[in-house]
Order: sequence, then structure tokens, then C-alpha cells
Amino acid sequence: VQLVESGGGSVQAGGSLRLSCVASGLIYSSNYMSWFRQAPGKEREGVAYIDSDGRTVYAGSVKGRFTISRDNAKNTLYLQMNSLTPEDTAMYYCAAIRGRGYGWLTWSQMGYWGRGTQVTVSS
Repeated sequence: VQLVESGGGSVQAGGSLRLSCVASGLIYSSNYMSWFRQAPGKEREGVAYIDSDGRTVYAGSVKGRFTISRDNAKNTLYLQMNSLTPEDTAMYYCAAIRGRGYGWLTWSQMGYWGRGTQVTVSS
């Protein structure tokens, strides 16, 4: 199983980015998948997840600005990020479990992780 993120970069506040995570080796359509992020000096936090029924849930800090989605045909998970602020600056990671999952799962509960893509938002 391999997860590979892309799409990070540097943007100004108010800008947008779309992160992608290509997954290989999973039974993709029913896998629980999520995005995490970690800013320098801060704990890693869950940003959003899509559960095995396709339900999407967001952290309060990104709700209304970020959208998680997936394209099963492309085995790709996305995170559309709009109205970015400097507080969104972090390394963003894609994660998945092999089976079905519901509710917020922690980093350690995930079975597979990508290497991350850096997002930097300047004021």
C-alpha cells in the first residue's frame, strides 16, 4: 500500500490549493481515508475524513473552507482548501485504513500514511 500526496505549495492568505493523494494497493471505494496536518511546534491534528459510507467530517478550524472528496476511478483523495490563512501553514498528510471505518480516527489508528506535502500561507 502506498499513499503519495501532491499539490502543496506557497500561497498568500485568501488563496486556494488542492491537495491530492494517490492510493495504490487498497480496496479504495470503501476505505476510510483522512487528512492530517502538523505545523511546526504543534501536535498533529486531523483535518477531515471521509468514512466508509462516504460521509465527510471536518475539524472546526477548517469547516466551511476545506472540502474532502475522492475519485474512486482514479484512486485519488483530494482536499480542496479555500480562504487559506497563515494558521493553515503545515505539513499535510494523507492516511488510510484497509477496512471500513467511522468517526474520528487518530494518527496511530490509521494503517497507512503518506510522506506529506508542505503548505505555506503568507500574510
